[in-house]
Amino acid sequence: MTNLPVAIIGGGPVGLAAAAHLLERGERPILFEAGSSVGASVLDWGHVRMFSPWEFNVDDASARLLEASGWEPPSPDELPTGAELVARYLQPLAQLPAMRAVIRTGARVAGVSRRRLDKVKDDAREQAPFQLRIVFDDGGEALVEARAVIDASGAWRNLNPLGANGLPAIGETALRHRIAYGMPDVKGRDRDRYGGARVMVVGSGHSAINALLDLIDLRVDYPATEIVWAMRGGNLQKVYGGGEADALAARGQLGMRIKAAVDAGTLQIVAPFAISEAAAMDAGLCVRGETYGETRGYYADELIVCTGARPDLAMLRELRLDLDPAVEATRALAPLIDPNLHSCGTVRPHGEAELRQPEKDFYIIGMKSYGRAPTFLMATGYEQARSVVAALCGDWEAARDLRLNLPETGVCVTDYAPAGICCEPAAAPGGLVAVGAISLAGDIELAPVVPSACC
Repeated sequence: MTNLPVAIIGGGPVGLAAAAHLLERGERPILFEAGSSVGASVLDWGHVRMFSPWEFNVDDASARLLEASGWEPPSPDELPTGAELVARYLQPLAQLPAMRAVIRTGARVAGVSRRRLDKVKDDAREQAPFQLRIVFDDGGEALVEARAVIDASGAWRNLNPLGANGLPAIGETALRHRIAYGMPDVKGRDRDRYGGARVMVVGSGHSAINALLDLIDLRVDYPATEIVWAMRGGNLQKVYGGGEADALAARGQLGMRIKAAVDAGTLQIVAPFAISEAAAMDAGLCVRGETYGETRGYYADELIVCTGARPDLAMLRELRLDLDPAVEATRALAPLIDPNLHSCGTVRPHGEAELRQPEKDFYIIGMKSYGRAPTFLMATGYEQARSVVAALCGDWEAARDLRLNLPETGVCVTDYAPAGICCEPAAAPGGLVAVGAISLAGDIELAPVVPSACC
């Protein structure tokens, strides 16, 4: 076992950080990335500018490896886009000879188990090496053995569906080719798709806000563009966040910009709206759902779904995991990040102890470790990687010495809008226009948009 490598799943920022920490300790990692290059998932949102500066986006061990080769770090206060994060940091890191020797791209991990032991078998389980089933881009397959496994595969490739109940809405699966998920490049590659169209954005997080703000900018060149914002909840103040009080200024500015757009009547709002069905209609789509006890349908030429992501646990079926039944993070970590308990983005230091699984020497780190909680920050993943690697190398003192060095990274929205006050409907405020609604019978009617009282 001691002669086997530590396998890392995922070549994003946190997976590469784990590899850098292992190399720095003289260990032998092997990293599998399903994409054609490192940072493949980041490049999907490469046009988006991050709200955390370079200071918090570079791992310490990775920086030491890079600086030894003459790399000069970007300005710590600069806000990179996803593409800049890859081009100026992840790719130079992956091209270092020591890193290049351990990275395998175009290699998807389809499953993880133990040699000759499925999930049920106990016999000398902890002494059996892990086996990773790898599927390569050329169709080839392999079993690779490892003494430990770090899953840093993220969640970006497993985006949440449109349905408010966590399941695909009726008709959604058949229409997936007509729906955009995540953060399309509205002002760049996809501008002709959205320019002049009636676009509905579904979601209330930062991805949705970025898409909405890009659509507002796009309307300068395409004045006929209509923007509809659909949300499951009705508490807009919670969506806006901490504004000027947010310790990450760029994140606070997102909330202030979208609030100004709403106040100016730039957006049409459908909230609260629990979507249950999607159907093709003419050249566009109709989404149907419940709002204030009534079922309504809203038409859009284009639909952008920004409802977050969830971990893909299918490849881990043969491992023994202990996950919180709601959040899908470890039971020790879940209470720290559960969105049912926390309405703020404060990130507490945590490491190996909170990430430990019943399957010895297997860890989930990075965005995937947060399960369905939306408050992950990259710097948190770097600290997870450092702590887990220290533990796998037997340095328990370092593993327990948590070093997360962040400002207060979130402002509790309860400081601004106490939970529970946004319950009663009210008349639509001035500036919001009516949204064309489609009844279940298919006839067109105009329905006033009725937001929550706290809007």
